[in-house]
Amino acid sequence: MAITRLRGGFLALALSMLTAGAVQAADTVRVGSKIDTEGSLLGNIIVQVLEANGIKTTNKLQLGTTKVLRGAIISGEIDIYPEYTGNGAFFFSDEKDPAWKEAKAGFEKVKKLDYDNHRIVWLDAAPANNTWTIAVRQDMAEAHHLKTLADLSQWINSGGQFKLAASAEFIERPDALPAFQNAYGFKLNQDQLLSLAGGDTAVTIKAAAEQTSGVNAAMAYGTDGPVAALGLQTLLDPKGVQPIYAPAPIIREAALKEHANITELLKPVFATLDGPTLQKLNAQIAVEGQDAKQVAANYLKEQGLIK
Repeated sequence: MAITRLRGGFLALALSMLTAGAVQAADTVRVGSKIDTEGSLLGNIIVQVLEANGIKTTNKLQLGTTKVLRGAIISGEIDIYPEYTGNGAFFFSDEKDPAWKEAKAGFEKVKKLDYDNHRIVWLDAAPANNTWTIAVRQDMAEAHHLKTLADLSQWINSGGQFKLAASAEFIERPDALPAFQNAYGFKLNQDQLLSLAGGDTAVTIKAAAEQTSGVNAAMAYGTDGPVAALGLQTLLDPKGVQPIYAPAPIIREAALKEHANITELLKPVFATLDGPTLQKLNAQIAVEGQDAKQVAANYLKEQGLIK
């Protein structure tokens, strides 16, 4: 009998520990982010705002590319991460809808689609537009009068020397480089591309600045801080090929129900993140070499968003 009671007690203890573990897991919000500079910045901002308001988090920042993060939130491996409205066109194979090129319409569309299909809630977006673009070396732009992607197309088609550093995602995704090529009538050969691992534009911009392997242009984002700092110039997209990519926190409905105040905690924070602000913060990380966690903390304290 003593042995039986001992086993029963052990079983009760084990069940108690499992229950406590389950409660702890439910109380912890798993925060992910993409592998690039801005992903790390925004992910750290989310973590620090939640922690400052008594919400425990599990740090899964810089988890991977867009595809990795998307799979992780749909499968329930993470609860929240910063995403971009324009990616809704890619997620739902709906690239031709003009709504993606309008900030409000694009946000409302992806918000409805993601909730209806995956019970993922889009919280209020920042006023920035982190759209994909191509940046060329400043000396090259000045020498050949390159201001727009139309100018670039003419330069490439006339036999001008051009080599682009980009991520595999940018090269392959139909709404990225292929969309630019189709709209502006140019085609890059394999020897005109340097595919770099990950999706960090700080790496592609640095490759162009240093002319790594003959590179003189880079995949870039609209809010990239290093572009001008490293002597590159962003080319204009007069045809409006790219959707608007406004950053926004997205969260699983189940996690939001556990912590309903997350919506109001993050709303005033993301409202401050316009294009110039993100460029400045991204430059502190990518150019000055500051730690993303510290940059996020300094900004939140300066703005009075956390104590």
